[in-house]
Parts: sequence; C-alpha cells; structure tokens
Amino acid sequence: MKIAIEEKQTAVPVHKPDLNEKIFFFLSGLLVSVPMTLFFAEFSDTLCVVMPILYAQICSVVIFTPFIEEFSKVFPLFYRHGETERSIVYLGILIGLGFGLTEFFLYVFTLGAPVLVRLPGIVFHASSASISAYGIAKKRPLPFYLIAVALHLANNLFAVVSGLWRVDVLWLVAWLAIFITTYLTAWHLYRRTSDNIVS
Repeated sequence: MKIAIEEKQTAVPVHKPDLNEKIFFFLSGLLVSVPMTLFFAEFSDTLCVVMPILYAQICSVVIFTPFIEEFSKVFPLFYRHGETERSIVYLGILIGLGFGLTEFFLYVFTLGAPVLVRLPGIVFHASSASISAYGIAKKRPLPFYLIAVALHLANNLFAVVSGLWRVDVLWLVAWLAIFITTYLTAWHLYRRTSDNIVS
C-alpha cells in the first residue's frame, strides 16, 4: 500500500515597500546611521589622537571612517522581510540619501563647507550604500561592503590630500574618476537585481 505524502510549500509573499516604509528607511539614514557613525567615529578618533595631525587625519578620515560609515548606512537593512533584491537595493539608496543629506547639511551649515563641494557627497553616499545593499540582496555582503569601503576610502584620501595642497587638475580628475566609478558600479548592480525574494 502506497501512502501519498503531500508536500506543503509555503510561499513567502512578495513585499514591496510602501511610501511609509520608504520614508522610514530614508529617515533611518539620518536617525540611525548618522548617530551610529558619530558614536563609532568618536571611538576611532581616540585611537588616532596620539599621532601627528596628518597621520591622525589619515587614520581617522581615510581608514576608519569608510568602514564605519558604510556599515552604519546599511545597518537598517537588517530590518526587512520578504523584500525583493531590487527593493533592498532601492532601500539602500534611500538610506544613503538620508545619510548624505544629513552630512551635507552638517558640513555646509556647521562647518561652512561650500555647497557645490558637498553636493556630490549626497549622490556618493546613496551609490556606495546601494553597492553594500546589493551584497545583502545577493547574500554576499562582505565583498560588496569591501568594494563600497574601498571606493569611500579612495574618495576620503583625495579629500584629505586636497586639504593639504592646492586642488589641481590631477586631483580633480582622480576624484571625478572615483565618483563616476562609484555611481556607475551602483547603477550596474541595481540593473542586475531582480524581483526575486530575498529570504
């Protein structure tokens, strides 16, 4: 006598973020990622404070900051359920925009940085966050997190170096190449996502 075993498959419903969730993740870039970054940056700064000023800047801004900021930006993505690959990357972009806008206003209105100099940072943070989010969506977070960190590290290195010397054409071309590479990498990865659910 054969006993038929009925297999039950439970389908996870596709969850597409609504406007409230999109606002939540955008605000997470401000309310979660920025305070988290400031907290860990304070800790990392104490490790670099004993060095001469140039080395302390390189230690803090070039080495520690990219690791801290890239992790802090995608940390809110651990709150997700039934998302598609594409929606995770999209939420990463929103978090990066929230983070980038906050940083923009802090630099411009508290430190007096020129508006035009800080504007590209908004796009840069959205792009680098989406690269890390792609890794989360594909269940390979570490390699893509490290790509985002490497691009951020290169960006910050040129920012520190430009503060020491006069900004010349070579520096501008190198910075522009990093900025464009980050943006195009993010765009390319976004286009490689699908509407498959990430479990």
